[in-house]
Amino acid sequence: MQRKQLGPTNLHIPPIVFGGNVFGWTLDEAASVEMLDDLHGRGLTAIDTADAYSRWVPGHSGGESESIIGRWMAARQNRESITLITKVGYDMGQGHKDLSAKYIAQACEDSLRRLQTDHIDLYFSHFDDERTQPEETLRAYEQLVQSGKVRNIGASNLSVERIEESLQTSRHAKLTSYSVLQPEYNLFARREFERDYAPLARQHGLGVITYFALARGFLSGKYKSKLDIEQSQRGGAVQEYLDSPRGPALLQVLEQVSKRHSVQPAAVAIAWVMHNPDVSAPIVSATKANHLDAFEQAVQLSLTEEDLRQLDIPESESEA
Repeated sequence: MQRKQLGPTNLHIPPIVFGGNVFGWTLDEAASVEMLDDLHGRGLTAIDTADAYSRWVPGHSGGESESIIGRWMAARQNRESITLITKVGYDMGQGHKDLSAKYIAQACEDSLRRLQTDHIDLYFSHFDDERTQPEETLRAYEQLVQSGKVRNIGASNLSVERIEESLQTSRHAKLTSYSVLQPEYNLFARREFERDYAPLARQHGLGVITYFALARGFLSGKYKSKLDIEQSQRGGAVQEYLDSPRGPALLQVLEQVSKRHSVQPAAVAIAWVMHNPDVSAPIVSATKANHLDAFEQAVQLSLTEEDLRQLDIPESESEA
């Protein structure tokens, strides 16, 4: 599968990044290993995870996804073929988001241990920590980069203002700088990325890997009713899309466009994100092999001007 450079980093990634939040959550370890083998076989070798995955599951404490990926890489001896992306900063029991220097140093060691590797290719600030100044956070990352434990850093779920402040701090203090952004972007949630994050990425030459490309699975077309929602572990998260007038309208258009191209609706939704030149690659999760077929369809799909016109159902002011 053809690769592309991720912003100013030296990383070259496939056109789709796999979202590893499913490992240890909607996929048990055996199914996760099967999925990882399938991904690797298809050339989808960029994997996004986080120390927090899957802390929200009863009985879990976080780190389950990283541990599964680590055991898989160790068993397959394929670490060097994987672009490994993980995150730090989520509340892991300390009662608040945390990007303090001491915490980052320890969290990185914990992630490296779980992942059974000596380096992380891309390490994201998962959420902002308003208790900690950007310079402290960036100095912690600088130490990790200088030691070789982290190759590149990025910002996920930080405000544009906070990212700008961090970039300015990096320049003035000559510290390692955020080189990749990870905002939400999909056919349903467009305004914030297009208005705020895309111009920021262009201005500073940053890479962008977007999450929720399928709006938590809603844009795959599998959630068309309340009954569909009730039958899924992730169903509750998509109720807002179904309740919005734009939700059913988008599903209808996705169905029309997908039939025209003989692909899955999910392939159209993913291809639409990939069509945006400000996006380096979308992050997409899957739980079945046929979901990965949609990934490959998306990579091959060329949306026409008519397709794009039909799919252009922007957010209203009240939704933004």
